[in-house]
Amino acid sequence: MKVSYLNDAFFSRLEAMSLNLKSNLAGYFGGKHLVKTYGQTVEFADFREYQLGDDIRRIDWNLFSRFEKYFLRLFTDERQMQVQIFLDCSASMGREDPKKGAYAVAAAAALGFLAVQSMDKLSFNFMRGSVSENPFGTIVGKNAFFRSVGVIDELTLDGEELDFEKCITGCSDTGENNGLSVIVSDFFTKSDWKKAVDFLCYKKRQVLLLQIMTPDELDPKYDGRMHLFDSESHGTEDPRNMKLRITRGMLDAYQQALRDFREDIRSFCAKRGVGYLSVSTDQPIERVLFGEFLKRGIMS
Repeated sequence: MKVSYLNDAFFSRLEAMSLNLKSNLAGYFGGKHLVKTYGQTVEFADFREYQLGDDIRRIDWNLFSRFEKYFLRLFTDERQMQVQIFLDCSASMGREDPKKGAYAVAAAAALGFLAVQSMDKLSFNFMRGSVSENPFGTIVGKNAFFRSVGVIDELTLDGEELDFEKCITGCSDTGENNGLSVIVSDFFTKSDWKKAVDFLCYKKRQVLLLQIMTPDELDPKYDGRMHLFDSESHGTEDPRNMKLRITRGMLDAYQQALRDFREDIRSFCAKRGVGYLSVSTDQPIERVLFGEFLKRGIMS
């Protein structure tokens, strides 16, 4: 059954919000993000003494009349950033639970909407196998964004297991020190997603990992004999598919492994200044956007 969160009401609730990006990113001229450098906006920031070669038109003559020294008026600088959204389209994201896929798509679309609302450049990168597909190119403005939303909402998340490193390092439009890269995934993979994140950090990107999980993944209720199938396996003979008798001890071991898994992601991200947010699909999407995103400073 098709599940979708994307409608006019969903986006209208985001109209008053914006993405919070680091002020030390370089970006491009002409956006809405204040940066630490001085620029040509009309908002006054500071004074400094005149130096040889400075534009004399920026001299404050009122200060000269008081101090008999030349001072320049400095103004804030606003830049346009590049926001990349990498969406995990592997089978674990939606084949067994369409709500999980729809939730991931809604989170990606919400971040994309906030980007274009701030006049940023946006790209959606759909990760399948070892390739990132970018069917829309660079998106600028709401008209281009909403043309892409219909395609995004029809995405089928049932691809093979990802090679995170190849998907992200092979992306052709990864800039440097000019914006935000978001990875939306459950991170259930044998591939080295950490190398992919390190690559983005090397490129001086601001990075956010958004982990989407279902209640069954967080707290499975299985009991007795079960035949478990990996959603990304290759047929019934795949060794990842197995028959098991589920015991209380197995469930306890799973919970411990899950805690270790999530703590490993959290610790890795904290050491690199990378944002990390793990959410469950049983939380209303609005609570995540207007609760967790605001609390973590992802948007304001």
